[in-house]
Amino acid sequence: MQGVGTLGVGEAVRDVAALPKAHLHLHFTGSMRPTTVIDLAAKHGIHLPEALTSGQPPQLRATDSKGWFRFQRLYDIARSCVRDEADVRRLVLEAAEDDAADGSRWLEIQVDPTSYAVHFGGLIPTLELVLDAVKDASARTGVGISVVVAASRIRHPLDARTLARLAARYAGQGVGEVVGFGLSNDERRGVTEEFAAAFRIASRAGLASVPHSGELLGPDHVRTTLDHLAPDRIGHGVRSTEDPALLDDVIDRGITLEVCPGSNVALGVYEQAHSVPLRHLLDAGAQVALGADDPLLFGSRLADQYRTAREVHGLDDAALAQLARASIRGSRAPSDVRAALLADVDAWLGARGGEAS
Repeated sequence: MQGVGTLGVGEAVRDVAALPKAHLHLHFTGSMRPTTVIDLAAKHGIHLPEALTSGQPPQLRATDSKGWFRFQRLYDIARSCVRDEADVRRLVLEAAEDDAADGSRWLEIQVDPTSYAVHFGGLIPTLELVLDAVKDASARTGVGISVVVAASRIRHPLDARTLARLAARYAGQGVGEVVGFGLSNDERRGVTEEFAAAFRIASRAGLASVPHSGELLGPDHVRTTLDHLAPDRIGHGVRSTEDPALLDDVIDRGITLEVCPGSNVALGVYEQAHSVPLRHLLDAGAQVALGADDPLLFGSRLADQYRTAREVHGLDDAALAQLARASIRGSRAPSDVRAALLADVDAWLGARGGEAS
């Protein structure tokens, strides 16, 4: 997207919540509403720290081991509140409702079934419950929803192979199917190369390769990810801007970057919102899909990322529409769904500007 448009002074703007878009970077646990984690904790008799009950996003800085430990501790506590079928269905439905309110028409929600298997009788029934909840939430909200199964970097690579085989068993491109395989958790842990076999299993099943990379670690780790995991998309990838040749390679390979400005700042990767290199990526021609990552802990949802792009980075409506198109093209939505959404983006851009939102 060369020559990113800049919002002019006094220019009429369209409602970003009405802009049709896909949401490609949202974690299952992290999608929870703050009120929901409080409700579920009370239901199951779990004590929550003030950081999860104050109504304000916790102060996080995960660029060192102590900061990441605090982030992971809060995440694990929230995850421990999801213990029965009703909890899973509520979480998925509310994530779909929130996405619908933000203009998302296609959601690829990321889940590691390992974390919940103890409550639901194993990996298979856990994933089947999530997929069924996704189908129901999609029918009730009109948001097309599919699943990315994610392995954790802090577990053994053999566990990742088990999850890849599980994901392959439910692979597809429709609502309520598994469309991708990811790798998440602290980017500084584990050996990326050792997860390559799991990604090959997933790739043979037709699943998108969508590992996290290039947020807590720099361009060298992005290069390792390219060389060993053959990504179709990269979760974050913002640190690619630190190596022009690497960024050119990412662009040449047609890789979509799932950029999550809110989490980049909340975790201390960048000190201020204007420091997130969104414009740098767009000016270079990168395909960027904005994502909310973990709204429970970062305090911002999908439409907020588009508002930041407009208000902090100065993108005009044409540039925001290009971000939405990139999210749709980078998704694993069926071709007819993608075509309809792209047409709706054109319609949004063709409408007269109104009140900003």
